[in-house]
Amino acid sequence: MTPSPAIQAAPPAAKPQRASRAARIRIIATHTFTQLVRMKVFYFLAVFAVIALASNFFNLPQHSGPEAVDTNVLPLVKSWSLGTMTLFSVVMAIVSTALLLPKDIEDRTLYTILAKPVPRFDYLAGKLLGVLSLIFISLLAMDLLMTGILHIRTGMVLDAEITYAQQRGHPQEYLDAVRTDVLKHGPSWSLQGAVLAIFIRSAIVASIALFISTFSTSTLFTTIVGILIYFIGHFQADAMNVYLTSGSAAAKVATGLLSLVIPNFQLFNVIDAVIEGAVMPGLVLLKLAGLGLFYMVLYTVCSWFIFSDKEF
Repeated sequence: MTPSPAIQAAPPAAKPQRASRAARIRIIATHTFTQLVRMKVFYFLAVFAVIALASNFFNLPQHSGPEAVDTNVLPLVKSWSLGTMTLFSVVMAIVSTALLLPKDIEDRTLYTILAKPVPRFDYLAGKLLGVLSLIFISLLAMDLLMTGILHIRTGMVLDAEITYAQQRGHPQEYLDAVRTDVLKHGPSWSLQGAVLAIFIRSAIVASIALFISTFSTSTLFTTIVGILIYFIGHFQADAMNVYLTSGSAAAKVATGLLSLVIPNFQLFNVIDAVIEGAVMPGLVLLKLAGLGLFYMVLYTVCSWFIFSDKEF
């Protein structure tokens, strides 16, 4: 006898599906981004906007010297803008990352997250991606502002140079050369590559700060050590050359290992060449991206080794 539909056994309830690793990391990254925004870190953007606008449209002392005559003012605009981006991206990378773990412990958010089936590696990766999202959006806004200002200033310089050359009666070939020279210092893909290089460098710095914060006892300690490692990275190549040429065999091995742990930030000096109007080859940018990915993975895995055994 076939049972009626009313008395047929109900289908087994579907088991609640656990979020995938990518979904967990995305949720933690989104929470971290929101957390940093609530901490008013975006106030740095307002400071940058004031500095960028004031340094490019007003007659400040840096624009009154002979180095700021004619087209020379355009490299100054790029130098001030990229320098400000570098400063704030590095500061945001170190300070924001240094604040995360202590803030989660203080708010007891960390205990809530770790009480759930969330692997600690996912927690760290989500935190790092949240910081990088904040830096990326900040640099994007700064880049739009810089490109807009540089575009306007390039047009002003080009008009002045062409008008001056026409009044002097120069031939068309000279006018074309002047146009090419001025536009070389205007907005370009190489300039966008320089901004991307700044982001890659700040991503490495944030990864280092995340690693330090896993064993640090205070936010101040993480910040100071992170800044020191950032400056040491600018002298890493010079120190390695000295030890490899004059040091003992043990010193050479130690130097080689140290060069793998501390990034060589001198590789990012290609940004200075872009400021002077040089073209950034795509291979150089690809090399910097590979370097950034290597150190992000290295320091995140090292952070996980320490954080996985930590008791809260």
